[in-house]
This record gives sequence, C-alpha cells and structure tokens, in this order.
Amino acid sequence: MSRLYLLEGAQEIARRRSLLPPGSVVEAWPDVYVPGLFWVGEESKRVLDSTGEPFPAQLVLAADDVGVYYGPHLRDIESLPPEDSLRSRVLSAHGIAVVWVTLDRSGQRTSHEPQGPSDPVFHLRRRGGGVGHVWRLFETRTDAVAWMREAFGAASEGAEWAESLPVEDFDALLKRGEAP
Repeated sequence: MSRLYLLEGAQEIARRRSLLPPGSVVEAWPDVYVPGLFWVGEESKRVLDSTGEPFPAQLVLAADDVGVYYGPHLRDIESLPPEDSLRSRVLSAHGIAVVWVTLDRSGQRTSHEPQGPSDPVFHLRRRGGGVGHVWRLFETRTDAVAWMREAFGAASEGAEWAESLPVEDFDALLKRGEAP
C-alpha cells in the first residue's frame, strides 16, 4: 500500500534536493493553507530519505484514501502524472478526491485557466509528458456527489464512485492518518 506524507521544512527539502544526483525527482507540493508544510508521495519521500536520516513526517496517510476517478474517455495515458504526485497535489489544497476532466461529455478538450493554487480545477501532467491533463478537485464528498451527478448522471459509475468516497471532508481524512 502506497503512502502519502506531510512534511515540514522547506529549507531541509531544498537542502536534500541539492544533494541528489542529476535527474532525481522530488515532487513536494506546498500546502496551500499552511505555510512550511509539504505533501509528498512515497517515491519522493524515499528519494529525500536517500540523502541521510529519514525525513520526519508529521502525518502519514494511505494513498488510496484520496480518491481518483478517470472516467470513461481517458486517453493520453503516457502523460498522466504519477498517482502519488496527483494525490499529494490534492492534499496540498485540502481536497479528498479528484476526477480527470480533460475531455467534456462530447469528447472535446476542456480548457481552464486556474485562478490560483486553491482553484478546484488545475492542470497536471507527468514530468516531461507532452499532453496536459485537467483535473477537478473535491473538498467534500457532498461536493463530489453533486458534481459527478451533474457531469456524469445520477445513475452513473462516476456518481457511485463519489458516493463511495471513504471520508466526508479533509478533517476526516486527516483523522485516518497516522502520526509516526
């Protein structure tokens, strides 16, 4: 089971990044609401830890607790971001789930200009990936259910996915985590 980590310390993350060999990637997403905190996936944490003592985590969450839904029209799979990075990005904005919205109902590319890091719609792709992807973040299960019913239909797989999210909101998600 993959894990997601809440880390504290921008300077220490920067210091450790400087020690890594060229080409090493650490995807650390700054918490939008709490300065100095960062969300990382298991691979990024492993890379940071390779520089010495394990980087102390403030909280550890099961990655599967952050829902991801791709929908029926998924394409350009080779440029999708790694799921741990996507899930860490969702946590950085205090979300609980995300849906791929690169294409609309009619199969046309979605366009959106995010207004800032707390915008629920954002762009993310694999590092070096050619095609960008658009995502819609959900802060609550209620928001996810309403949006998914509107976008996919009340009796859709997407609506069922939203209804089955394991937590109602970000605070409930944090309570599922483990303090190391």
